[in-house]
Amino acid sequence: MEIIEYQERYKDCFIQFNTEWIADNFGSLEQEDIDTFQHIEESLGNGGMIYFATEGEDVLATCMTKPLDENGTWELCKLGSNKQLPHKGAGSAVFEAAMNWAISHGAKKLFILSNSKLKPALHIYEKYGFREIKLTDYEYVRGDIAFERIV
Repeated sequence: MEIIEYQERYKDCFIQFNTEWIADNFGSLEQEDIDTFQHIEESLGNGGMIYFATEGEDVLATCMTKPLDENGTWELCKLGSNKQLPHKGAGSAVFEAAMNWAISHGAKKLFILSNSKLKPALHIYEKYGFREIKLTDYEYVRGDIAFERIV
């Protein structure tokens, strides 16, 4: 397995994995999801990065990170995997790569918005030292839990 930074040829995998995952777990995309998918290049141009775990020509998983504010808060988001192939730790690998990108580009705090029913994802967050925080607005209808890690 190889972990690589964003390449245009994998853009559709990023969108597909996340769209399928959201639809399977929550029924449909929200406007925030659509906005993210329509503005990938803008997020990358603002310092963000998307990582892919690949094996040969197969893409196993993907994860995005992007700066949220000028104070060093970065979001880790759109962690998705290929439903057709075994993951082989690919989710953790792309998550860690995205986390390291944010830290190496000035992140002081890492932020994640999620859903409490997503036990495998929650396990990854806790494994990397994230702690649950309470919010007054979870941004997405499906969002009911948030995490942060101070760097």
